[in-house]
Amino acid sequence: MEIHFILIEPAVPENIGASARAINTMGFKSLRLVNPVNFPNEKANWLAHGSVDILNKALLFTSLEEASKDLDFIIGTSAKKRSVKYDYYPASKLLEIIQNKGSAIRNLGIVFGREESGLTNSELGSCDLVSYIPLASPYPSLNLSQAVMLFAYHLSQVGESVNVHNPKTNIPSYSLLKTRIEEILQSTEMDPTSAKYNRIFERLSILGEKDIKLLHSIAIELIKKLD
Repeated sequence: MEIHFILIEPAVPENIGASARAINTMGFKSLRLVNPVNFPNEKANWLAHGSVDILNKALLFTSLEEASKDLDFIIGTSAKKRSVKYDYYPASKLLEIIQNKGSAIRNLGIVFGREESGLTNSELGSCDLVSYIPLASPYPSLNLSQAVMLFAYHLSQVGESVNVHNPKTNIPSYSLLKTRIEEILQSTEMDPTSAKYNRIFERLSILGEKDIKLLHSIAIELIKKLD
């Protein structure tokens, strides 16, 4: 499984460099930046400290949608709960959730918002699930690179615990299941902005590999009937 760290509109070059250093120390290499305010920048290189290669290879995008279109599963991060999602999971639970997905996930993205305002409701809504770091005090919140470091730490065991995808094995992915469920729901003319519609996908996001495979087979049969 490949894990990609996505920073949305980071405004402080030092935070980008420190984030590159943080993911490098935890064994990750992929950094994606969405509309960084001031990058590349020598100040980012100073804070990267041995991780400049990650900055040099960082991919630049103009939107979260563009940065995540090749990913099977997207985790948003937030310092506080908002009405856009019903369930929020502590960072310590992510390993278990991802482990249960098994080979249904090949590429995973974890998204961090702006230093001052975090992710927008729209951006959080586009994520499969949202995670947070429990704090003894809600203020001051964690610095961006500190948050990246903590999530990278919690995710660092994923590579050791999840089976590596075998490209020769035809394993239905989680992202394909979402597409099939969307097709079924569209046939019912359910409002895609309704709470019920969004809740369905929130519950899908915590399914394990066996349930994902089962729902794939059911969805395929339903789509055949609809056609």
